[in-house]
Amino acid sequence: MSGAHPIEAARPDDAGAIAELIAASKADAMPWLAVVHTPADDRRWAANVLLVEHDVRVVRAGDRIVAVLATSPGWVDQLYVAPDAQGRGIGRSLVADAMARSAGALDLWAFQRNTRARAFYESLGFTEAERTDGATNDEREPDIRYRWAP
Repeated sequence: MSGAHPIEAARPDDAGAIAELIAASKADAMPWLAVVHTPADDRRWAANVLLVEHDVRVVRAGDRIVAVLATSPGWVDQLYVAPDAQGRGIGRSLVADAMARSAGALDLWAFQRNTRARAFYESLGFTEAERTDGATNDEREPDIRYRWAP
């Protein structure tokens, strides 16, 4: 937990706001990325998969969720910060929290063309472990698996 950016567990009723945050963040950071799911699909996924199968943490500014981090054992599965909340250390606080809670190494995927995210993760000590042609992700976008080890 960070004093400047209080991190809290997501609640079931956060699913819609989380889905909207992820969609807005993707559109801003990766306008080239294929949009393969409808907003309704995204909300269902957030409610029935993300919040059920992952440890989801959020940062709020008032009543608004401005960042979300979803983890599972050994993985950072999702990290998104609202475009207007970026550059304030919120993402860094969330990843530091995940590292502190991790029992060991953490892996994550980033799209090869998402140079800003790649630079962010590399600045936190993640190193490239694998590249793929994207055949196994929904967007069919070449990606990189990164790993951080304590």
